[in-house]
Amino acid sequence: MTKNLTTYFAIMLLACFNLGAQTNVKVMFYNLLNYPLEDAVPNREPFLATVLSDYQPDLFLVCELNNETGANNVLNIVQNAVSADYTMATYVSNTSDDLTGNQNDLQNLLYYDSTKFILLEEIIVPTDLRDFNVYKLRLNTVDQNTNPIELYVVVCHLKASSGPDNAQQRFEMVQELDNYLNTLPASSNVLLGGDLNIYTANESAFQELLDVTNNITFADPPNRIGSWNNNVNFVDVFTQSTRTQSGLGGSTGGFDDRFDFILTSENMLSSANLTYVADSYKAYGNNGVSSCYNRAINSSDCAGPEFSFAIRDALHNFSDHLPVTLSLQTSALLNTPEFDQSNYIKIKNNITSYYLDIYNNSFELINEVFVVFNQLGQRVKMFKISEGLNSIDVSHFKNGLYYIVTKDIKFKPKKFIVYH
Repeated sequence: MTKNLTTYFAIMLLACFNLGAQTNVKVMFYNLLNYPLEDAVPNREPFLATVLSDYQPDLFLVCELNNETGANNVLNIVQNAVSADYTMATYVSNTSDDLTGNQNDLQNLLYYDSTKFILLEEIIVPTDLRDFNVYKLRLNTVDQNTNPIELYVVVCHLKASSGPDNAQQRFEMVQELDNYLNTLPASSNVLLGGDLNIYTANESAFQELLDVTNNITFADPPNRIGSWNNNVNFVDVFTQSTRTQSGLGGSTGGFDDRFDFILTSENMLSSANLTYVADSYKAYGNNGVSSCYNRAINSSDCAGPEFSFAIRDALHNFSDHLPVTLSLQTSALLNTPEFDQSNYIKIKNNITSYYLDIYNNSFELINEVFVVFNQLGQRVKMFKISEGLNSIDVSHFKNGLYYIVTKDIKFKPKKFIVYH
């Protein structure tokens, strides 16, 4: 037992050392369901705020924005729910036109934490229906002038509905994107978030994205390739529909499709300077239970340990789609201002089984929201502290390494180990 305990602590201390050299970036893509014109569910904004406050993304990619008013509303929500440092790319109305009057008031947009990313360029790739919006970002690192880390973010919304004509149109849209991607260096970091509206991985649009002969080849981070539509074996990656009840706007029919994706260029799975964090991909709000098949996401049939009813209910009420999330990581150090907490906040027991003792000697941190994340970047607890000694219950945490940050005051994450 003593030998096992010593080995465990050695591994955890090594992980602590490595974590100090890692910067994580949390990404969310979300179909906003015709926001703000869709008003079958009035005053949807608090539900979006609940989702954003829970996940705390650094990059927020959206589709189905209707207008600039909606874009500014979302910015206000994300600034209040996540960080006042959030900003958005330039709102541009859709420039593509299929000449048939198909809902060309559906726009894509990127919101981002301006302390972590610098927006370098905004590119529009037109198709015969809807634009691909491409954003070239640079990570705000301390050595960005000599060792820049750049990321191309593609936000898209492919043609909806089944049938060969719609599938062909999706393929032709992806071909236009490929023509643009052919102009980039083959080693580029590229992330694509979108409502692809595809039913099976065999569809030509998806095959084109994953084609290994392309200049930029995409990969499915969770590697859940298959025939998704109405296939309960893929319930863990389903994103639509969150609803069975009619009259709420959007699609009904329950949980039976994987339409929403975040894909990364293949190099980002292992060899890039900004890489995918293994096992971090989630259909957000999806507990991965087979009983959720064809049910509403807020149903008791969709209950599970990861996503609470409150989160699933907010997702149900805001959109007919679930968001998709993942984390990226780099060994680079961010160039962000930090609160000097060395004399103000101390963890008295960095290795614990039941309670974490935090001593606070700063008025500025009183009632500040602290957030605990695990090594996958998943939030596991939120709490506030008072002045002096605070004991935080961590008895229900799994064995492992955790780190603490605050929502609004930036400081170097505090690390601790739970061992039962």
